[in-house]
Amino acid sequence: MTIPDASLPSVRRATVADRDRVIRTVVAAFVDDPAFRYFFSDDATYAEHAAAFTGYLFDKRVRHGSVWLVEGGASVSLWDSPGAHDSTAVPDLPPEVLARLDDYEQAVHGSMPTEPHWYLGVLATHPDHAGKRWGRAAIAAGTAEADSDGLPAFLETTNPANVELYGRTGFVVDTQLLADPPRLGIPVWIMRRAPRRT
Repeated sequence: MTIPDASLPSVRRATVADRDRVIRTVVAAFVDDPAFRYFFSDDATYAEHAAAFTGYLFDKRVRHGSVWLVEGGASVSLWDSPGAHDSTAVPDLPPEVLARLDDYEQAVHGSMPTEPHWYLGVLATHPDHAGKRWGRAAIAAGTAEADSDGLPAFLETTNPANVELYGRTGFVVDTQLLADPPRLGIPVWIMRRAPRRT
């Protein structure tokens, strides 16, 4: 009989019932994130708009089984699998916010890989649980799927502190760019993790 290691956090796939917990974690974790603050620059509406956007990201991924929770949602990762297609739906947000989201997407899209891959769209740990390294467990759930498929994993980050964090999980900088148009002014690091033998 194998005794579970109590020092390891619990990790499981999310279901639709976890939507609110995922939204709370992401909104709290990304309050100072450069991209989120570009998208949702008004402090008065940040929580509302960030929640709507996170809900949209969750909804399009959870049905593919590519959202993982650590410790019930204290840390979360939202991935795109190589066969998943984006929904044609758009988040319920004001036109000016949708325009900023589109500007960012257009600026970064051309630098994203065309090869089949797993894509880490969101990694977040609720600030109440920061420093426990639970984000690594959330990442590992998705990279294990990529390794099983024999495919690389990609992500992009606008937070320079995250480059080293992701580097410790096997990601290396593939491309660095300053997102255009110039009004964005957001540095973006696109990172790649080569598949490992399972």
